[in-house]
Amino acid sequence: MYNQQFSERQVEIMEAATIRISKFGIQHLTIKTLAEDIGLSEPALYRHFKSKNEILYSLLEYFKTEMKNRIEAIVYKENEYAGNKLRIIFKSQLQAFTKKPAIISILFAESIFHFDEGLSKKVEEIMEMMQGYVFANIKEGKGAGQYNKLIGTSTLTTIIIGGMRMAVLKWKLSGHKSNLVKDGKAVLEGILKMIERN
Repeated sequence: MYNQQFSERQVEIMEAATIRISKFGIQHLTIKTLAEDIGLSEPALYRHFKSKNEILYSLLEYFKTEMKNRIEAIVYKENEYAGNKLRIIFKSQLQAFTKKPAIISILFAESIFHFDEGLSKKVEEIMEMMQGYVFANIKEGKGAGQYNKLIGTSTLTTIIIGGMRMAVLKWKLSGHKSNLVKDGKAVLEGILKMIERN
């Protein structure tokens, strides 16, 4: 498996890869173009990463760690409603995507690297982590009587994640021109209207 401890140079390479993916798309990320972007020779770049897929894997690992730390560091008001907690989590997530749109290009690039088990597994880990946060929130909301119990917790998790994923995909396809935070919020509010008990 790829090394998860990053040197300063590796972080610099990953940042450059992020910029290239954001500007030109994941298909235009190659070791050759990346080396040119940061003024390194290809052999010098290969000393830090063995392949393009290792760079992508490292970017996903970097994002996964950042996401976990960011979401788990959120401080809620005392007795905060579950729905408000979910709003805060997704606002944080959508803002993170807006700042680093290249992560979306990687997360939605399954067809490019579905033969790379490491990359597929890393994308799966990120999705499972987000599903875990949503599942726990729904369970908490139902337990506190804040969400109705008409739809099963797993099914509701899938509906919320699926709705948000569609909002993100539309944003990606618009060339990041639409307002992801606003559109994602509208999707979440629509779902919460159906399940929140006021």
